[in-house]
Amino acid sequence: MEQGLRLRRVATGLLVLMAALLAASTWAMGHVHPQFVWVQAFAEAALVGGLADWFAVTALFRHPMGVPIPHTAIIPKSKDRIGDALATFLKDNFLTPSNVARRLDGFDAANAIAGVLERPASGGRVRRGVSRLVVQLAETPAAGAVMQRLQDGATQRLRDIEVSPLLGRMLEAMIADGRHRPVIDQLILWANNALDSQEGLIRAMVEERTSWMLRLVNVDERIANELVNGLRGLFADLAADPYHPLRERADQALANLAFDLQHMPETRAKVERVKRELLSNPAVSDWLEGLWNRLKEGLLNMAQGEGFSEIGEAMARSLREDPQLAGAVNQLARRAVVGTVADHGDNIVKLVSETVKGWDAATITDRLEGAVLRDLQYIRLNGTLIGGLIGLALHAALLAFGAG
Repeated sequence: MEQGLRLRRVATGLLVLMAALLAASTWAMGHVHPQFVWVQAFAEAALVGGLADWFAVTALFRHPMGVPIPHTAIIPKSKDRIGDALATFLKDNFLTPSNVARRLDGFDAANAIAGVLERPASGGRVRRGVSRLVVQLAETPAAGAVMQRLQDGATQRLRDIEVSPLLGRMLEAMIADGRHRPVIDQLILWANNALDSQEGLIRAMVEERTSWMLRLVNVDERIANELVNGLRGLFADLAADPYHPLRERADQALANLAFDLQHMPETRAKVERVKRELLSNPAVSDWLEGLWNRLKEGLLNMAQGEGFSEIGEAMARSLREDPQLAGAVNQLARRAVVGTVADHGDNIVKLVSETVKGWDAATITDRLEGAVLRDLQYIRLNGTLIGGLIGLALHAALLAFGAG
Protein backbone atom coordinates (compact mmCIF):
# COMPACT_ATOMS: atom_id res chain seq x y z
CA MET A 1 0.00 0.00 0.00
CA GLU A 2 2.80 2.43 0.92
CA GLN A 3 4.65 1.65 -2.31
CA GLY A 4 1.44 2.25 -4.24
CA LEU A 5 1.05 5.69 -2.66
CA ARG A 6 4.63 6.56 -3.61
CA LEU A 7 3.94 5.47 -7.19
CA ARG A 8 0.78 7.60 -7.21
CA ARG A 9 2.84 10.65 -6.30
CA VAL A 10 5.39 9.77 -9.01
CA ALA A 11 2.66 9.38 -11.65
CA THR A 12 1.04 12.69 -10.65
CA GLY A 13 4.41 14.41 -10.63
CA LEU A 14 5.12 13.08 -14.12
CA LEU A 15 1.82 14.60 -15.34
CA VAL A 16 2.78 17.95 -13.86
CA LEU A 17 6.20 17.65 -15.47
CA MET A 18 4.61 16.94 -18.88
CA ALA A 19 2.33 19.98 -18.51
CA ALA A 20 5.33 22.17 -17.67
CA LEU A 21 7.31 20.66 -20.54
CA LEU A 22 4.42 21.39 -22.94
CA ALA A 23 4.28 25.00 -21.88
CA ALA A 24 8.04 25.41 -22.04
CA SER A 25 8.39 23.74 -25.45
CA THR A 26 5.55 25.84 -26.92
CA TRP A 27 7.32 29.01 -25.78
CA ALA A 28 10.70 27.75 -27.00
CA MET A 29 9.34 27.03 -30.48
CA GLY A 30 8.78 30.76 -31.09
CA HIS A 31 11.66 32.18 -29.12
CA VAL A 32 14.49 29.66 -29.22
CA HIS A 33 14.26 27.15 -32.09
CA PRO A 34 11.43 25.62 -34.19
CA GLN A 35 12.74 22.11 -33.55
CA PHE A 36 11.29 22.25 -30.05
CA VAL A 37 8.15 21.12 -31.85
CA TRP A 38 9.40 17.58 -31.23
CA VAL A 39 9.46 18.20 -27.50
CA GLN A 40 6.03 19.80 -27.76
CA ALA A 41 4.64 16.76 -29.61
CA PHE A 42 6.04 14.38 -26.98
CA ALA A 43 4.80 16.45 -24.03
CA GLU A 44 1.39 17.05 -25.53
CA ALA A 45 0.74 13.37 -26.28
CA ALA A 46 2.20 12.29 -22.92
CA LEU A 47 -0.06 14.73 -21.06
CA VAL A 48 -3.12 13.51 -22.96
CA GLY A 49 -2.22 9.85 -22.39
CA GLY A 50 -1.47 10.42 -18.71
CA LEU A 51 -4.70 12.39 -18.14
CA ALA A 52 -6.74 9.73 -19.96
CA ASP A 53 -5.29 6.96 -17.82
CA TRP A 54 -5.69 9.05 -14.66
CA PHE A 55 -9.35 9.54 -15.56
CA ALA A 56 -9.85 5.82 -16.29
CA VAL A 57 -8.14 4.70 -13.09
CA THR A 58 -9.93 7.24 -10.94
CA ALA A 59 -13.31 6.54 -12.55
CA LEU A 60 -13.12 2.94 -11.34
CA PHE A 61 -13.26 4.00 -7.69
CA ARG A 62 -14.64 7.54 -7.47
CA HIS A 63 -15.85 10.59 -9.40
CA PRO A 64 -12.87 12.40 -10.99
CA MET A 65 -12.39 15.77 -9.26
CA GLY A 66 -15.63 15.05 -7.40
CA VAL A 67 -17.71 15.67 -10.51
CA PRO A 68 -20.52 13.06 -10.90
CA ILE A 69 -19.74 12.24 -14.52
CA PRO A 70 -21.85 9.35 -15.87
CA HIS A 71 -20.20 5.92 -15.74
CA THR A 72 -17.67 6.92 -13.08
CA ALA A 73 -17.27 5.60 -9.51
CA ILE A 74 -18.00 2.25 -11.13
CA ILE A 75 -16.98 -0.04 -8.27
CA PRO A 76 -18.92 1.72 -5.48
CA LYS A 77 -22.03 1.80 -7.65
CA SER A 78 -21.64 -1.84 -8.70
CA LYS A 79 -20.64 -3.43 -5.38
CA ASP A 80 -23.78 -5.57 -5.23
CA ARG A 81 -23.19 -6.82 -8.75
CA ILE A 82 -19.52 -7.43 -7.88
CA GLY A 83 -20.55 -9.46 -4.86
CA ASP A 84 -22.86 -11.60 -6.95
CA ALA A 85 -20.22 -12.03 -9.66
CA LEU A 86 -17.56 -12.98 -7.11
CA ALA A 87 -19.90 -15.48 -5.48
CA THR A 88 -20.79 -16.97 -8.87
CA PHE A 89 -17.11 -17.19 -9.79
CA LEU A 90 -16.33 -19.03 -6.53
CA LYS A 91 -19.24 -21.37 -7.02
CA ASP A 92 -18.50 -22.21 -10.66
CA ASN A 93 -14.71 -22.50 -10.36
CA PHE A 94 -14.05 -23.66 -6.80
CA LEU A 95 -17.06 -24.68 -4.74
CA THR A 96 -18.37 -27.55 -6.81
CA PRO A 97 -17.88 -31.14 -5.60
CA SER A 98 -16.09 -32.16 -8.81
CA ASN A 99 -13.65 -29.23 -8.67
CA VAL A 100 -12.94 -29.73 -4.98
CA ALA A 101 -12.45 -33.48 -5.44
CA ARG A 102 -10.04 -32.85 -8.33
CA ARG A 103 -8.03 -30.28 -6.36
CA LEU A 104 -7.85 -32.57 -3.32
CA ASP A 105 -6.80 -35.59 -5.37
CA GLY A 106 -3.12 -35.14 -4.53
CA PHE A 107 -3.56 -33.70 -1.04
CA ASP A 108 -2.01 -35.92 1.65
CA ALA A 109 -4.10 -35.11 4.72
CA ALA A 110 -2.59 -37.98 6.73
CA ASN A 111 0.93 -36.66 6.18
CA ALA A 112 -0.13 -33.14 7.13
CA ILE A 113 -1.77 -34.36 10.35
CA ALA A 114 1.26 -36.48 11.23
CA GLY A 115 3.52 -33.49 10.63
CA VAL A 116 1.51 -31.35 13.03
CA LEU A 117 1.56 -34.05 15.70
CA GLU A 118 5.30 -34.65 15.26
CA ARG A 119 6.38 -31.02 15.50
CA PRO A 120 7.05 -30.24 19.17
CA ALA A 121 5.84 -26.64 19.01
CA SER A 122 2.75 -26.86 16.86
CA GLY A 123 1.97 -30.43 17.90
CA GLY A 124 2.19 -29.43 21.54
CA ARG A 125 -0.16 -26.53 20.97
CA VAL A 126 -2.61 -28.78 19.14
CA ARG A 127 -2.52 -31.42 21.86
CA ARG A 128 -2.88 -28.82 24.61
CA GLY A 129 -5.76 -27.21 22.76
CA VAL A 130 -7.51 -30.55 22.24
CA SER A 131 -6.85 -31.45 25.88
CA ARG A 132 -8.46 -28.25 27.09
CA LEU A 133 -11.37 -28.81 24.72
CA VAL A 134 -11.88 -32.36 26.02
CA VAL A 135 -11.82 -31.15 29.62
CA GLN A 136 -14.25 -28.31 28.95
CA LEU A 137 -16.66 -30.51 27.00
CA ALA A 138 -16.58 -33.31 29.56
CA GLU A 139 -17.29 -30.95 32.45
CA THR A 140 -20.20 -29.10 30.87
CA PRO A 141 -23.78 -29.98 31.86
CA ALA A 142 -24.47 -30.61 28.19
CA ALA A 143 -22.09 -33.58 28.26
CA GLY A 144 -24.19 -35.28 30.92
CA ALA A 145 -27.35 -34.51 28.97
CA VAL A 146 -25.83 -35.98 25.80
CA MET A 147 -24.79 -39.11 27.66
CA GLN A 148 -28.28 -39.43 29.16
CA ARG A 149 -29.81 -39.15 25.71
CA LEU A 150 -27.39 -41.75 24.37
CA GLN A 151 -28.25 -44.03 27.27
CA ASP A 152 -31.97 -43.56 26.78
CA GLY A 153 -31.64 -44.07 23.04
CA ALA A 154 -29.58 -47.23 23.46
CA THR A 155 -32.03 -48.60 26.02
CA GLN A 156 -35.01 -47.88 23.78
CA ARG A 157 -33.20 -49.42 20.82
CA LEU A 158 -32.60 -52.58 22.85
CA ARG A 159 -36.27 -52.64 23.84
CA ASP A 160 -37.37 -52.40 20.22
CA ILE A 161 -34.97 -54.93 18.73
CA GLU A 162 -35.34 -58.68 19.18
CA VAL A 163 -31.95 -59.84 20.42
CA SER A 164 -32.55 -63.60 20.36
CA PRO A 165 -31.97 -64.08 16.58
CA LEU A 166 -28.89 -61.87 16.78
CA LEU A 167 -27.47 -63.93 19.61
CA GLY A 168 -28.27 -67.11 17.68
CA ARG A 169 -26.48 -65.91 14.54
CA MET A 170 -23.48 -64.77 16.56
CA LEU A 171 -23.26 -68.12 18.33
CA GLU A 172 -23.69 -69.96 15.03
CA ALA A 173 -20.85 -67.95 13.46
CA MET A 174 -18.61 -68.62 16.46
CA ILE A 175 -19.22 -72.37 16.20
CA ALA A 176 -18.60 -72.37 12.44
CA ASP A 177 -15.23 -70.64 12.90
CA GLY A 178 -14.28 -72.65 15.98
CA ARG A 179 -14.07 -69.53 18.10
CA HIS A 180 -16.01 -71.21 20.89
CA ARG A 181 -13.25 -73.76 21.53
CA PRO A 182 -10.94 -71.42 23.48
CA VAL A 183 -13.93 -70.58 25.70
CA ILE A 184 -14.51 -74.27 26.41
CA ASP A 185 -10.79 -74.70 27.12
CA GLN A 186 -10.95 -71.92 29.68
CA LEU A 187 -14.05 -73.44 31.27
CA ILE A 188 -12.26 -76.79 31.61
CA LEU A 189 -9.24 -75.07 33.15
CA TRP A 190 -11.48 -73.10 35.50
CA ALA A 191 -13.31 -76.29 36.55
CA ASN A 192 -10.01 -78.07 37.22
CA ASN A 193 -8.72 -75.15 39.31
CA ALA A 194 -12.04 -74.99 41.16
CA LEU A 195 -11.74 -78.73 41.94
CA ASP A 196 -8.27 -78.18 43.41
CA SER A 197 -9.36 -75.25 45.53
CA GLN A 198 -12.63 -76.82 46.69
CA GLU A 199 -11.40 -80.40 47.25
CA GLY A 200 -11.78 -80.03 51.00
CA LEU A 201 -15.38 -78.88 50.61
CA ILE A 202 -16.17 -81.87 48.36
CA ARG A 203 -14.71 -84.30 50.88
CA ALA A 204 -16.66 -82.64 53.68
CA MET A 205 -19.91 -82.95 51.70
CA VAL A 206 -19.26 -86.67 51.02
CA GLU A 207 -18.49 -87.26 54.68
CA GLU A 208 -21.64 -85.39 55.75
CA ARG A 209 -23.81 -87.53 53.49
CA THR A 210 -22.23 -90.85 54.50
CA SER A 211 -23.67 -92.80 57.46
CA TRP A 212 -21.57 -93.19 60.58
CA MET A 213 -21.25 -96.87 60.07
CA LEU A 214 -19.62 -96.42 56.68
CA ARG A 215 -17.37 -93.72 58.05
CA LEU A 216 -16.06 -96.25 60.59
CA VAL A 217 -14.55 -98.30 57.77
CA ASN A 218 -13.44 -95.18 55.81
CA VAL A 219 -15.92 -95.73 52.99
CA ASP A 220 -16.53 -91.96 52.84
CA GLU A 221 -12.84 -91.32 52.22
CA ARG A 222 -12.67 -93.88 49.43
CA ILE A 223 -15.81 -92.42 47.81
CA ALA A 224 -14.36 -88.90 48.04
CA ASN A 225 -11.06 -90.07 46.57
CA GLU A 226 -12.81 -91.80 43.69
CA LEU A 227 -14.99 -88.76 43.05
CA VAL A 228 -12.13 -86.25 43.13
CA ASN A 229 -9.75 -88.42 41.12
CA GLY A 230 -12.46 -89.22 38.61
CA LEU A 231 -13.28 -85.56 38.05
CA ARG A 232 -9.62 -84.66 37.82
CA GLY A 233 -9.04 -87.39 35.25
CA LEU A 234 -12.09 -86.27 33.29
CA PHE A 235 -10.87 -82.69 33.16
CA ALA A 236 -7.40 -83.88 32.09
CA ASP A 237 -8.90 -85.97 29.29
CA LEU A 238 -11.07 -83.07 28.16
CA ALA A 239 -8.07 -80.73 28.10
CA ALA A 240 -5.90 -83.21 26.18
CA ASP A 241 -8.43 -84.50 23.62
CA PRO A 242 -10.05 -81.88 21.37
CA TYR A 243 -12.37 -84.58 20.03
CA HIS A 244 -13.52 -85.90 23.39
CA PRO A 245 -17.17 -87.09 23.31
CA LEU A 246 -18.14 -84.55 25.99
CA ARG A 247 -16.65 -81.77 23.86
CA GLU A 248 -18.66 -82.99 20.90
CA ARG A 249 -21.78 -83.04 23.05
CA ALA A 250 -21.01 -79.49 24.16
CA ASP A 251 -20.61 -78.45 20.52
CA GLN A 252 -23.93 -80.05 19.66
CA ALA A 253 -25.62 -78.37 22.65
CA LEU A 254 -24.32 -74.99 21.55
CA ALA A 255 -25.47 -75.64 17.97
CA ASN A 256 -28.93 -76.57 19.28
CA LEU A 257 -29.00 -73.41 21.37
CA ALA A 258 -28.05 -71.30 18.33
CA PHE A 259 -30.88 -72.90 16.36
CA ASP A 260 -33.40 -72.43 19.19
CA LEU A 261 -32.42 -68.77 19.62
CA GLN A 262 -33.19 -68.14 15.96
CA HIS A 263 -36.17 -70.37 15.27
CA MET A 264 -37.91 -71.59 18.44
CA PRO A 265 -40.68 -69.23 19.63
CA GLU A 266 -40.44 -70.46 23.23
CA THR A 267 -36.70 -69.73 23.45
CA ARG A 268 -37.07 -66.35 21.74
CA ALA A 269 -39.88 -65.36 24.09
CA LYS A 270 -37.80 -66.41 27.12
CA VAL A 271 -34.83 -64.33 25.95
CA GLU A 272 -37.07 -61.31 25.33
CA ARG A 273 -38.53 -61.64 28.81
CA VAL A 274 -35.07 -61.76 30.38
CA LYS A 275 -34.01 -58.76 28.28
CA ARG A 276 -36.96 -56.66 29.43
CA GLU A 277 -36.36 -57.60 33.05
CA LEU A 278 -32.72 -56.56 32.77
CA LEU A 279 -33.53 -53.25 31.12
CA SER A 280 -36.16 -52.52 33.78
CA ASN A 281 -33.74 -53.31 36.59
CA PRO A 282 -32.46 -50.09 38.25
CA ALA A 283 -29.09 -51.77 38.70
CA VAL A 284 -28.57 -51.74 34.94
CA SER A 285 -29.22 -47.98 34.79
CA ASP A 286 -26.84 -47.46 37.69
CA TRP A 287 -24.22 -49.54 35.90
CA LEU A 288 -24.58 -47.51 32.69
CA GLU A 289 -24.32 -44.26 34.63
CA GLY A 290 -21.25 -45.53 36.43
CA LEU A 291 -19.77 -46.55 33.11
CA TRP A 292 -20.17 -42.99 31.82
CA ASN A 293 -18.63 -41.56 34.96
CA ARG A 294 -15.64 -43.88 34.68
CA LEU A 295 -15.29 -43.06 31.00
CA LYS A 296 -15.40 -39.33 31.71
CA GLU A 297 -12.89 -39.68 34.54
CA GLY A 298 -10.58 -41.65 32.28
CA LEU A 299 -10.84 -39.02 29.54
CA LEU A 300 -10.07 -36.21 31.99
CA ASN A 301 -7.08 -38.05 33.44
CA MET A 302 -5.78 -38.82 29.98
CA ALA A 303 -6.32 -35.28 28.68
CA GLN A 304 -4.65 -33.67 31.69
CA GLY A 305 -1.71 -36.07 31.81
CA GLU A 306 0.96 -37.32 29.47
CA GLY A 307 -1.18 -40.07 28.04
CA PHE A 308 -2.83 -37.73 25.57
CA SER A 309 0.54 -36.55 24.28
CA GLU A 310 1.69 -40.14 23.86
CA ILE A 311 -1.49 -40.94 21.95
CA GLY A 312 -0.79 -38.04 19.60
CA GLU A 313 2.74 -39.26 18.94
CA ALA A 314 1.52 -42.82 18.43
CA MET A 315 -1.10 -41.57 15.98
CA ALA A 316 1.59 -39.70 14.03
CA ARG A 317 3.74 -42.85 13.80
CA SER A 318 0.75 -44.87 12.65
CA LEU A 319 -0.10 -42.35 9.97
CA ARG A 320 3.50 -42.44 8.74
CA GLU A 321 4.00 -46.20 8.86
CA ASP A 322 0.59 -47.63 7.97
CA PRO A 323 -0.30 -46.99 4.30
CA GLN A 324 -3.81 -48.39 4.74
CA LEU A 325 -4.54 -46.08 7.67
CA ALA A 326 -3.11 -43.09 5.81
CA GLY A 327 -5.19 -43.96 2.76
CA ALA A 328 -8.33 -44.24 4.88
CA VAL A 329 -7.64 -40.85 6.53
CA ASN A 330 -7.01 -39.19 3.16
CA GLN A 331 -10.19 -40.67 1.73
CA LEU A 332 -12.18 -39.57 4.78
CA ALA A 333 -10.74 -36.04 4.57
CA ARG A 334 -11.57 -35.75 0.87
CA ARG A 335 -15.08 -37.08 1.40
CA ALA A 336 -15.61 -34.72 4.33
CA VAL A 337 -14.50 -31.65 2.36
CA VAL A 338 -16.40 -32.63 -0.78
CA GLY A 339 -19.48 -33.46 1.30
CA THR A 340 -19.27 -30.10 3.07
CA VAL A 341 -19.06 -28.31 -0.27
CA ALA A 342 -21.95 -30.32 -1.66
CA ASP A 343 -24.11 -29.64 1.40
CA HIS A 344 -23.08 -26.07 2.20
CA GLY A 345 -21.50 -24.69 -0.99
CA ASP A 346 -24.55 -22.55 -1.76
CA ASN A 347 -24.51 -21.17 1.78
CA ILE A 348 -20.82 -20.27 1.45
CA VAL A 349 -21.49 -18.52 -1.85
CA LYS A 350 -24.44 -16.70 -0.31
CA LEU A 351 -22.25 -15.63 2.62
CA VAL A 352 -19.67 -14.15 0.24
CA SER A 353 -22.31 -12.30 -1.74
CA GLU A 354 -24.09 -10.92 1.32
CA THR A 355 -20.81 -9.94 2.97
CA VAL A 356 -19.75 -7.89 -0.06
CA LYS A 357 -23.19 -6.35 -0.32
CA GLY A 358 -23.04 -5.45 3.36
CA TRP A 359 -19.86 -3.43 2.95
CA ASP A 360 -20.34 0.30 2.50
CA ALA A 361 -19.06 1.94 -0.66
CA ALA A 362 -16.01 3.45 1.06
CA THR A 363 -14.95 0.09 2.49
CA ILE A 364 -15.09 -1.84 -0.76
CA THR A 365 -13.41 1.04 -2.62
CA ASP A 366 -10.54 1.21 -0.15
CA ARG A 367 -10.05 -2.56 -0.08
CA LEU A 368 -10.06 -3.07 -3.83
CA GLU A 369 -8.03 0.04 -4.58
CA GLY A 370 -5.48 -0.89 -1.92
CA ALA A 371 -5.11 -4.34 -3.47
CA VAL A 372 -4.31 -3.03 -6.99
CA LEU A 373 -3.05 0.51 -6.25
CA ARG A 374 0.54 -0.26 -7.27
CA ASP A 375 -0.49 -1.77 -10.62
CA LEU A 376 -2.88 1.11 -11.34
CA GLN A 377 -0.11 3.67 -10.91
CA TYR A 378 2.10 1.72 -13.31
CA ILE A 379 -0.77 2.01 -15.81
CA ARG A 380 -0.68 5.82 -15.38
CA LEU A 381 3.11 5.94 -15.74
CA ASN A 382 3.06 3.73 -18.81
CA GLY A 383 0.19 5.72 -20.32
CA THR A 384 2.11 8.97 -19.91
CA LEU A 385 5.39 7.70 -21.35
CA ILE A 386 3.87 5.59 -24.12
CA GLY A 387 1.55 8.47 -25.03
CA GLY A 388 4.59 10.72 -25.42
CA LEU A 389 6.32 8.20 -27.66
CA ILE A 390 3.17 7.84 -29.76
CA GLY A 391 3.08 11.65 -30.09
CA LEU A 392 6.64 11.64 -31.44
CA ALA A 393 5.76 8.86 -33.87
CA LEU A 394 2.69 10.73 -35.13
CA HIS A 395 4.63 13.95 -35.56
CA ALA A 396 7.29 12.12 -37.52
CA ALA A 397 4.65 10.45 -39.68
CA LEU A 398 2.97 13.80 -40.42
CA LEU A 399 6.29 15.30 -41.43
CA ALA A 400 7.07 12.36 -43.66
CA PHE A 401 3.68 12.42 -45.37
CA GLY A 402 3.94 16.21 -45.69
CA ALA A 403 7.38 15.95 -47.25
CA GLY A 404 6.13 13.25 -49.56
